[in-house]
Amino acid sequence: MIKKEITDSKTLEHLSQIEKDGMSVFIMADGRFRGAFFNGTELINQMRVQHNLGILETMVLGQGILCAAMMIQTMKGKEHIVFRYETNGACKGFSVEVDSTGYVRGYLLNNPIPIDKPLESWDLEPFFGDGGTVTITRYIEGGKEPQIGTTEIVYKNIAKDLTYYFLQSEQINTAFNTSIQFDKEGRVIGAGGLFLQSIPVYGGKKTSGELNEEGKTKGKDKIEDFANMAQDDLLRRAENAFRAMPSIGQWFSDKGTREDVVYGLFREFNPKVVVERDIIFDCPCKTENFAQQIKYLPKEELDAILREDPDPIEIICNNCGSIHQIPKSMLE
Repeated sequence: MIKKEITDSKTLEHLSQIEKDGMSVFIMADGRFRGAFFNGTELINQMRVQHNLGILETMVLGQGILCAAMMIQTMKGKEHIVFRYETNGACKGFSVEVDSTGYVRGYLLNNPIPIDKPLESWDLEPFFGDGGTVTITRYIEGGKEPQIGTTEIVYKNIAKDLTYYFLQSEQINTAFNTSIQFDKEGRVIGAGGLFLQSIPVYGGKKTSGELNEEGKTKGKDKIEDFANMAQDDLLRRAENAFRAMPSIGQWFSDKGTREDVVYGLFREFNPKVVVERDIIFDCPCKTENFAQQIKYLPKEELDAILREDPDPIEIICNNCGSIHQIPKSMLE
């Protein structure tokens, strides 16, 4: 990717004052849940400048990018996922990709999104139309064919429709929550996502406090038998905690931290952060690869390009907005 610089001074100043981008991966309730809390404020700003997006376009593609980033936690080994959200409304949708190495990229299917009046709210439903599909394609290392699952768009809400996909297609209780906060001038000042997934386990007890000589926990701590707790009851409690999360975008814009949410919001489940990950907006596109693709065109087409197109030839990567300048000498 040819990285474009974020040049707005106020945006850069704000980014320097809030928590740095990163993803906290955690487990809780004796391993009955895994989750991730992601600050992607700089990532969304980079995405925006790469594609030169307006506010509405940033909101739509940004939520797709945040959701895709959190799906890294569902990967096993080296894996690549394409998340495609297609609607019949003015938005048309998007296609985003995420790789287990930690990069995410993507593009809108209709950019700019046509609007007939100024935005009155952040409700994206009017731009999604009355139908559409969510498609997840998994490319697993060593797999002969990609694994593809598709569900209908039900909620006209990207995070909720992805939650619905996991329940219907993969039959796993999963929840996504994304948020992007803008200031009065339309700058992205906070962006992030929260992911939580149920993982059934069996046996064992987790002690949430230090035992005293009598085998009892000190103070107000107690032994939580999460492993043997009824699934419905545990899910209900986890859902209540998940829904109590305030606006994630505003949280990060106000200098909130990932640690405070993981160990505060889910404190009754004894959470533990197991890894911190860097997630960036990036793309493996290279000028040399685009040049090679052009050289493989039929001779008549290649001759026409060399004869009629300006030198250098300009190719824009659809996934990241990088502008590649290809001198004709590379094609001869």
